Amino acid sequence: MSHNYHDLIHLFNHTFLRPYNTELLLGGDEPVYLPADEQHPHHRIIFARGYFASALHEIAHWCIAGQERRLLEDYGYWYLPDGRDKGQQAAFEQVEIKPQAVEWILAASCGFCFQVSCDNLSGDHEPDRVGFTRKVRAQVLRYLSDRMPERVGLLSDVLRQHYGVVPLRAEDFPEPEVAV
Repeated sequence: MSHNYHDLIHLFNHTFLRPYNTELLLGGDEPVYLPADEQHPHHRIIFARGYFASALHEIAHWCIAGQERRLLEDYGYWYLPDGRDKGQQAAFEQVEIKPQAVEWILAASCGFCFQVSCDNLSGDHEPDRVGFTRKVRAQVLRYLSDRMPERVGLLSDVLRQHYGVVPLRAEDFPEPEVAV
């Protein structure tokens, strides 16, 4: 199945530009969220380098950001770049569980492969990718059994319709395999 970021831009903007004054845009090296200002009438989710996965990740952050956070650059979130120590990595992963769960739901909604991002390639230790994936998966299952955030459910439905994906089930989100 082909996953073109142009389709994602069209589907997102068609769904959210009017009701949320938010548009998805292709960016350069670094993703960023920018609220509307004097020069730009719309809030902007800018994803990196035309990567489909980057667009899904940035959309996921937007989908769970509250109204006040959507008025702040990058939602006012803390971000410590690659090179985190063990404690910093644990804090990073804790705040990334929900956005990455949403990203996984959106990826599954388009039949796109998902892998968690520990985002710490030059840190002082190897992140526990399997453990983090389990935490993200547990959040996905909570969203599926309880209730997804409204914008996640809406976009998931739009993506599933476009890509011909059946309604999501727990079985679509397998347990991570432990490397031996």
